Amino acid sequence: MSRAPQNILVPFRRDRKRDFASGTGDELLASKVRQVLLTEGATPHSTGELPWRTSFGAGLSRLRHQRNDTVLAELVRVYVRDTLARWLPGVQLVQVDVKQDREALAVRLRIQEGTTTARLVIPFRHEA
Repeated sequence: MSRAPQNILVPFRRDRKRDFASGTGDELLASKVRQVLLTEGATPHSTGELPWRTSFGAGLSRLRHQRNDTVLAELVRVYVRDTLARWLPGVQLVQVDVKQDREALAVRLRIQEGTTTARLVIPFRHEA
């Protein structure tokens, strides 16, 4: 019988044993997706957040000072889709919904990896 994968959760937090919290299943899947999407990858205008792997991440910050309209929502959708396909090829993007507000976007995702399904919301603060 194989054991479910277990790993450290992002954002880092402590557990009851004073160690970094770890998780499995949907909690771990959501953590992996959040890590990829919120890490700033290299773009033509930036060098990336991780010095040892500059291209890792989504580059969503490039969209921060753009007009908050349907074009921006579609760009966010495309960035999310392409980033997950590149960095987490085993994860299937089941649904992505971008909810727009005056100064913010909320990206709602439903993702699947094997038999594990997770839902998460990533707030994306927009500053015009």
